[in-house]
Formats: sequence, structure tokens, C-alpha cells
Amino acid sequence: MADPLTLHEDPRSGNCYKIKLTAALLGVPLATRAYDIMKGETRTPEFLASVNANGRIPVLQIGEGGAARFLPESNAACWYLAHGSALIPQERFAQADMLRWMFFEQYNHEPNVATLRFWLRFVGEANLSAEQRAQIMPKRMAGCGALDLMNRHLVDNAFFCGGAVCLADIALFAYTHVAEEGGFGLGDYPHILSWIARVQALPGFVPMD
Repeated sequence: MADPLTLHEDPRSGNCYKIKLTAALLGVPLATRAYDIMKGETRTPEFLASVNANGRIPVLQIGEGGAARFLPESNAACWYLAHGSALIPQERFAQADMLRWMFFEQYNHEPNVATLRFWLRFVGEANLSAEQRAQIMPKRMAGCGALDLMNRHLVDNAFFCGGAVCLADIALFAYTHVAEEGGFGLGDYPHILSWIARVQALPGFVPMD
């Protein structure tokens, strides 16, 4: 019997949603335990000692009790779940290309698109520090640049690594499909909109909470 899996998450987080979507597309049972990051629930001594010393979610828990292992970082958890499945291409270049897009998501996309969504939807612009408000326009420009690159790639590609969905699509879908909550106009990126519809039509797809 496979080890039981538990996702330590905040359901509002796109990074947590990546893992839930990966599990759903694979038909893998996944329990969840919710935390409210706005209330500091991932910074408690108990969480830091037993789940993630870095005080962040998501964390994929593999197993239970004293034998449980804890895997932070959303893309690493998605890779763990998808190992040996069609969500990870087997051809060497395609696999590396998938990783390229997953690194792009973490370094170019998420710090801008996801951060503005969090600031504007959950924190509120009026509650931002002066330093954060000064970063809104640079992050918007960088986020638009990331979306434009994605849109151009999707002109000739149904998914990010060719004709089949892979982990790169899941990683990028999570925050892209809610990018308008961060002030990004997805109507400016028609190929992204078509790709979003293709992902949502996949068997086993589950929406974000």
C-alpha cells in the first residue's frame, strides 16, 4: 500500500493548488490540512518543529506518525507525485524543457503575478507599505512580460512542452488563471486563454478553492 499523502496548505495559495491539481489529474488520493497564513499559522513553534522549519507552505507529507517525511516547495512536491507518469516527459530534452518552464514560473512569473494577486486581493493596496506600493508598477511590467512570453510560445504549442500536458502547464496554470485578481488583463493574451480552457477540459481537472 502506498504511503498516505497529506498536503499542508492554505487553499487560497496557487502554489498549494499546483499540488492538488497534479494529484487530481493523476487520480492520487490527497488529504489536506489547512492553515491561514494571514494569521501566522505556519509560524507557530509546532509547525516550525514538525512540518517545515522555513515556516512556509505548501508541504507535502508522505506517510504518518514518526515515519512521515515532509517535502516543501510546490514544484518538488508535484515532481514527487508525478514521477513515472505521463506528466513528466520521458525524452531527455522534453524533460529538461519542462524543468526550464518550471524554473521560469518560480523566477519570472510567480514573484510578479502571484505577489500582486496576494497584495491586491488579500492584503489590500491601502495596507501595503510604501516600499511595496513602489514595487507595484515594476512587478506589473515584469508580470506582463512573463505573460507575453507565454502567450507567444502558445501560438504554435497546445501545451508548454508540445502536444501533451505536463508539470510545466500545471505550475504555470495555478497563478496564470487567476492573474486578473492581481490586475493583469488576460484578454490581452488570447493564446493563454485558449490554453487555460484546454487545461480546464482535462479529465480529472479540479478548480481552485
